[in-house]
Amino acid sequence: DMILGIGNDLVDCRRIEKTLERFGARFVNRVFTPQEQKRINQQSNQAAGYAKLFAMKEAILKALGTGLAGGIMWHDVEIFREFKSAPRAELFGAARDVIKSQTPAGYTVHLHISVSDEWPYAQAFAIISVTPNLI
Repeated sequence: DMILGIGNDLVDCRRIEKTLERFGARFVNRVFTPQEQKRINQQSNQAAGYAKLFAMKEAILKALGTGLAGGIMWHDVEIFREFKSAPRAELFGAARDVIKSQTPAGYTVHLHISVSDEWPYAQAFAIISVTPNLI
C-alpha cells in the first residue's frame, strides 16, 4: 500500500448540539446526506451521532488535502455504516475527481476511517491509500 493522505478531526459534541438548536434542518441538510440523516435521526443522542459523522467527513477532506475547496461540497463525502460494523465512505462529485487525479494509473483507492467518542468529544481518523491492481 501507498498512503496518499492522512486526516484527523476532533469535534466537541456540544458545539454540534448548539448548531442543531440554532440552525436545525438548515445545517443538517447542508452537511449530511438524506441517508446519513435517516440513520442519525433514529438514534437517541443525535448531536453525538452528527458530531461523529462531521468528524469523519472532515478527516476525509483533510486526507484529500483540499478541505471544502475546489468545488467540493459536504455531500460529496458520504459515510455508510451497517449495524455493528466499521464505517465506510464513498466520494462523489468534486471529491471523487480529486481522488482520481491523485491516484496513479494502475492503482485502486482505499478509504480507511476510524471514529471514537467519549462525551463530549468525537474524533475521527482517515487514511487514503492505494494498492497496485493485479493483472
